[in-house]
Amino acid sequence: MGFGEADAPPSVVKSFIDMPTAHLWSRNAGEILVGEDPVEIAGLWQKLYEGTFWPGRRGLGMHAISAIDIALHDLAGKQLGLPAYKLMGGARRTKLRPYCTIYPGLAQGRSIDDLMAEIFRQFDMALEAGFRAVKMEVLFYDLVTDLELIRRIGEGRKALGEDILLAIDFGYRWHNWHDALFVLERIADHNIFFAEAALQHDDLAGHARLAERSAIRICGAEAAATRFEIREWLTVGKVGVVQPNIGRGGGLTEIRRIADLCEIMGAEVVPHGWKTGITSAVGRHFQAASPAAPVFEYVSPHVFDSPLRRELVSPEPAVVDGYMDLPTGPGLGIALNEELVARWRADC
Repeated sequence: MGFGEADAPPSVVKSFIDMPTAHLWSRNAGEILVGEDPVEIAGLWQKLYEGTFWPGRRGLGMHAISAIDIALHDLAGKQLGLPAYKLMGGARRTKLRPYCTIYPGLAQGRSIDDLMAEIFRQFDMALEAGFRAVKMEVLFYDLVTDLELIRRIGEGRKALGEDILLAIDFGYRWHNWHDALFVLERIADHNIFFAEAALQHDDLAGHARLAERSAIRICGAEAAATRFEIREWLTVGKVGVVQPNIGRGGGLTEIRRIADLCEIMGAEVVPHGWKTGITSAVGRHFQAASPAAPVFEYVSPHVFDSPLRRELVSPEPAVVDGYMDLPTGPGLGIALNEELVARWRADC
């Protein structure tokens, strides 16, 4: 059995997978897969893409294909006794570099001082857990002005010190690239690794103007799918970092193609990875096989208190002085907590 995960509504993804065959371009996923060799992952990806082209292609259809593709990597790796990254071409680095996402939650009646106190608490927990790279989520919205936001990011850098890699997630704060640039220019001396979700997601023209003027790497494409959309982000949006979710953008097969595209075009890929331990494991194998991925997002169960993240799969790799070892187990190298699944299962 192979495990996969899609970052999408389960009932809707299940409906897509279960839909009966209607015609050549709208086929049932099970009919496409049953009897096939799971080792032929890229070939199966193409059959799924073409066989569900009419109702799929992007959106929930691609989310479903993503989960299936991840599960095929897990299954094929288990059958061959190989880690999934070896099915993607093998290790392109000797160790992994995760960054820990620091998320205090939305305000919900709390003050900005309350949110910053929670950020500082999570900073301490991340550093204690071994991380040397973090992303500070500043989804403060109307709680702060842009000038106040600049000051709070400075406080974050001061709390971490200069030796810790710091990225910032703005949560799609601005509708105009001028406003985003105003802030980015004033935090550039804080050594910010990248700026995520500064503008509205589909404003590719605004991203291009911002990227041309900012000294900080500009990210985009968090909700994009397939190499075809990512190509638009690189050629039209001009971003330096693309962030498609592996569980939404096409699975490990497609994110590997996206990484190759980024390597050719001088860009980097740092996938969105906020989900369970399945997605965390997928991120480890992706970075192992991808030189264009300088870091990868990691939701640490030592920092983010979620039973689903903490207990769904094991083992949990150690972070030592900012790095993880390459995965060694077959497939994704994880075991599912069947008792937790039985306890929390919700049939769609």
